[in-house]
Amino acid sequence: MATQKVKLTSIGTSTGIVIPKDMLSRLKVEKGDELFVIETPSGFALTPYDPDVDEQLRLGREFMKDYRDTMRALAK
Repeated sequence: MATQKVKLTSIGTSTGIVIPKDMLSRLKVEKGDELFVIETPSGFALTPYDPDVDEQLRLGREFMKDYRDTMRALAK
């Protein structure tokens, strides 16, 4: 895992992080995209993926697995 330093800067009355272009490229994001900060036991993680959507997808997959036969019958 690579470590890269980022700089805090003033943005109006707030504080922002300057993220280098190569890091944005690896995250597959660009100016205007949203990032999510997730607190982990070892600190914070920055990701473009919404953890709430991941949970919804997991629940949807679980539902489809539990009701696979019903879904097949309804699809006919």
